[in-house]
Amino acid sequence: MRVELLGLPVDILSHDETVGRALAAMRGEAPRCQHVALNVAKLVNARRDPELDRDIRESDLIGIDGAGIALALRLLGHRKVSRVAGIDLFESLMALCAEQGLRPYLLGAKPDVVADTARALTQRHPGLDLAGYQHGYFRPEQEAEICRQIGASGAHCLFIALPTPHKERFMRRHRDALNLPFLMGVGGSFDVVAGRVQRAPRSVQALGAEWFYRLAQEPRRLAGRYLKTNAVFAGLLLGAAARRLVAPQEPGPLGRGRER
Repeated sequence: MRVELLGLPVDILSHDETVGRALAAMRGEAPRCQHVALNVAKLVNARRDPELDRDIRESDLIGIDGAGIALALRLLGHRKVSRVAGIDLFESLMALCAEQGLRPYLLGAKPDVVADTARALTQRHPGLDLAGYQHGYFRPEQEAEICRQIGASGAHCLFIALPTPHKERFMRRHRDALNLPFLMGVGGSFDVVAGRVQRAPRSVQALGAEWFYRLAQEPRRLAGRYLKTNAVFAGLLLGAAARRLVAPQEPGPLGRGRER
């Protein structure tokens, strides 16, 4: 079910439903699927970046990656909402690729990180046949050749570990030429798989505080971004909740009138 949250579309799907959509595309049972994971920072940044807003809107599947997004949807009346973390979806799809003979391609991160990610995945999932991998430190003039190599690799899916908005822009710019069944931006997932960054314990994830655990690991890089975007998001959410209390039945971006 697709609804709108603070002006952006988002798909309310479970983890298993999302996996099913991805696999159907990879197996040729459904049209190409481009997945974008939505979190608080991305939603806030899209409000002032028209290109990012367009990149998100034109995606086939907009997942609930951040706990803040899931909480906001619940507060605004959508009861059956669960977070589908990008790293969890990535791990599930890697296991299924190994089981079903589907070949993923990895793009992004530092050269040593993507190489260690490939090594860790093939060790963790015996039988996984990677179509290839390429680090994310390439120049704009190299992009066309990289896309040619990806397209010729026989890959069923492409996982892109570039920062926002670069991964969203890359997918929208090249998805038609690449002609791959499934494309997904995975952010920092390669760093987790390669062992460079540690995920929060399950108990912390369940509380929706994984962002704080990451902040504690990388305060210099993440502090400014988290504090700024979280504060803006909180203000937007409070305003939306107040409007809902005044006119709870009014259709619009936060009402049920636009669900499909």
